[in-house]
Amino acid sequence: MGNRAETVLGNHDIHLLAVAAGVRKRGKTDTLDEILSASDLEELLTWLRHRPLALQEDGFLLVHAGVLPQWTTTQVIDLAREVEEQLQGPNWQAFLANIFGNAPDRWHDSLRGIERHRVVVNALTRLRYCTSDGVMDLKTKEGLGKASAGYYPWFDAPGRRTADITIVCGHWSTLGLVMRPNLMALDTGCVWGGKLTAARLAPNPPDRTVIQVDCPQYCNPLA
Repeated sequence: MGNRAETVLGNHDIHLLAVAAGVRKRGKTDTLDEILSASDLEELLTWLRHRPLALQEDGFLLVHAGVLPQWTTTQVIDLAREVEEQLQGPNWQAFLANIFGNAPDRWHDSLRGIERHRVVVNALTRLRYCTSDGVMDLKTKEGLGKASAGYYPWFDAPGRRTADITIVCGHWSTLGLVMRPNLMALDTGCVWGGKLTAARLAPNPPDRTVIQVDCPQYCNPLA
């Protein structure tokens, strides 16, 4: 589609890059064979490595999963760029070899190096629940109401500093469609037999039309 479409990186994209780089094992439910055996694999990986982790366009902030409550929109974009530089650089394989893990589980301005980048990647590509001060729960996959005490869906965290911009996200397949003036959560569980959802990014919330198609089930959402 060339310049007519843009994507943001998600957790499965990061996983694919790491598997292709030989620094991470395939998962038992992976469906990556067609990509990994493609004749143009290197071209595909180069294209993927150059996708953004966050996009700001026309009053919308697009991320795969979520953002931490301490971050402003400008900070989200700046932190995403830090990781993008690593993925696009000559040592991207070594970067991916160390990026996986759940610690640190919160953001501090003093974080540096791989720990800093790991928090950014985890928030932008894996986040569902967090506390008001940004401690992430990266294990709970269930929908609303299943978090531990003191944890909120990231978009409901008190004092979230990105509440002044409409965030468009996916990732949370057990959440379902959530359309608010400042949130468009579009993952409606296509992979486990739900729907594939698209939405028109209109500035006026009533104009944000939703289009959905039914999908066959390919995996268990809580596996």
